[in-house]
Amino acid sequence: MSLFLRRWLSISFLNLLIVASLGVILRYKIAFFFPYLQQKFLLDSHSHFAFTGWITQTLMVLLVHYLSLKYGDQVFKKYRWLLCGNLVAAYGMLISFAIEGYAIISISFSTLSILVSYFFALCYWRDLDKINEKKISHFWFKASLLFSIISSIGAFCLAYMMVNKISHQNWYLSAIYFFLHFQYNGWFFFAGTGLLVSRLETIQTTLKPIKIAFILFSTTCFPAYFLSVLWLPIPRIIFCLIIACVIAQLAGWLIMVKVFFTNRLYISREFSKYGKLLLLLSGIAFSIKLLLQSGSVHPALSQLSYGFRPIIIGYLHLVLLAVTSIFIIGFITSFYMIPINKVLITGIYIFVSGVIINEVLLMIQGVGALSYTSIPGINILLLVAALILFTGICIMFISRFKINAGSN
Repeated sequence: MSLFLRRWLSISFLNLLIVASLGVILRYKIAFFFPYLQQKFLLDSHSHFAFTGWITQTLMVLLVHYLSLKYGDQVFKKYRWLLCGNLVAAYGMLISFAIEGYAIISISFSTLSILVSYFFALCYWRDLDKINEKKISHFWFKASLLFSIISSIGAFCLAYMMVNKISHQNWYLSAIYFFLHFQYNGWFFFAGTGLLVSRLETIQTTLKPIKIAFILFSTTCFPAYFLSVLWLPIPRIIFCLIIACVIAQLAGWLIMVKVFFTNRLYISREFSKYGKLLLLLSGIAFSIKLLLQSGSVHPALSQLSYGFRPIIIGYLHLVLLAVTSIFIIGFITSFYMIPINKVLITGIYIFVSGVIINEVLLMIQGVGALSYTSIPGINILLLVAALILFTGICIMFISRFKINAGSN
């Protein structure tokens, strides 16, 4: 496996470890007294670094790796400055948000990360077009790049309101959810699916259904944004469009599941044992996510879900940890992009256990919030879950330096 790829993925796992460290501190501050950092500032630092330093950085590396299969390892040298630029922006946000929250320095680094994403999208689009053989995965990749750019509109609106002290609650939340939606339902989802599709499109029978699934997900991504703002007054015509989007996305996912099931023998042969398991868990989490967003169409449920912070936090952790992070680790281990050894597998088991425990506890806390019931010791338990996540990630990171690492 490419030395460039392994080095960049080592940085990604280090960034994930930092994200987990911040998560532990945040949970500790809720459960106990820790006066040195402001909770809101630290939360902003945690979320921005998770998006930019862990998920975006790793997806960029994996997308460049896809190009390296066509052009050779020299393509990593071409994208080195963009990858480094994204890292600088990520670490700049990590530090500045923790110290000052939304202010001139943190907004400057946020802007830098957006500019890097623009240049990455432009360069990557051009390099895809240079590949003579056009693939369905290229449609997924290009859609992901477009949605990444579109998501920045929400970030710029949010920064404008912060700088100008505009405190209109609906505008503020609409901007946040715009950014989040086009990041995790756009950039993250389409880039990850494109990577997975790139490993399946050699099978001719998969081409047509995967193309249909792409059409369903890509055409519904824009109107599906309104699923994130159902608490706003929405015209009936838009509400009907939302219902159509929900049905179309469920249909698209069923098509993808059928593709995976039909080609299970090929997947079993080409994907590693541990990678298949992680991708399956990610797929189950994504199914739960689709069912939850389908249920949120009901007016009463939407008011409840968007009115209670524990439910929102639980949903975001479901998407970012259970769906996206487990998928990324699963994809990396499926094709031995890092050495697979017992230490790594142990770390993965602990990490996945932490994700499941964390989601169960957040679900319990969310259900309790609906009836205004305080769950005894829930903050201590969530701190324990954060420590389990941190331990698993720490072991995975340490495994990168195991001298006699081998492949299973």
